[in-house]
Amino acid sequence: MEDLHANLLERVVLDTHALPWEPSPSPGVQRRRLDRLGGESGRATSIVRYDAGAAFPAHAHPAGEEILVLDGVFSDEHGDYPAGTYLLNPPGTRHAPFTRDGCTLFVKLRQHDGPERQQVCLDTQALDWLPGVAPGLSVKPLYSQAGFPENVALVRWAPGTEFHRHVHPGGEEILVLEGVFEDELGSYPAGTWLRNPHMSVHTPFSREGCIIYVKVGGL
Repeated sequence: MEDLHANLLERVVLDTHALPWEPSPSPGVQRRRLDRLGGESGRATSIVRYDAGAAFPAHAHPAGEEILVLDGVFSDEHGDYPAGTYLLNPPGTRHAPFTRDGCTLFVKLRQHDGPERQQVCLDTQALDWLPGVAPGLSVKPLYSQAGFPENVALVRWAPGTEFHRHVHPGGEEILVLEGVFEDELGSYPAGTWLRNPHMSVHTPFSREGCIIYVKVGGL
């Protein structure tokens, strides 16, 4: 499988709803590829859809795995993970995922090296929104750990919120979950995936309000 958007120095904006579903190695599991480096065994970011009753063979996660459950209930031998669950499985973990009724996931593979990473399993629906760094912003922190560059959170923008112009050392990645996120470069409705490279600069805002998954650092 060829590389796709593999250069982390390039800005990428994708309407994930417009991308084709492509088969995975497991029947009943399809994906919309967002970025990939190194074929099936390489770094990948995808939207993954499991049909009802679909399963994936047991496998390990060299360089880790990160999942946000977008809809349905994702499961493995360790438990059931409904929509809104955030998972980070560090290197060395292993599981056999499946779903009973179907689910859709945002998945990042081989991008979380380091055996000292903490394993994370959060029901984000049960988390409180905390005050953000500017009026109109509220945050649900998902992952941050000393010694690692990433900071991951859900961020809610109230209608009419504006944020100051700023730079992203280590880059920034966004998946728009609800509403419309915006900056001076464009307007990004729900389902948009953005990757802004190291030292990129923008002035974000949201006229109607939105909720985004956002990761800063590590790019």
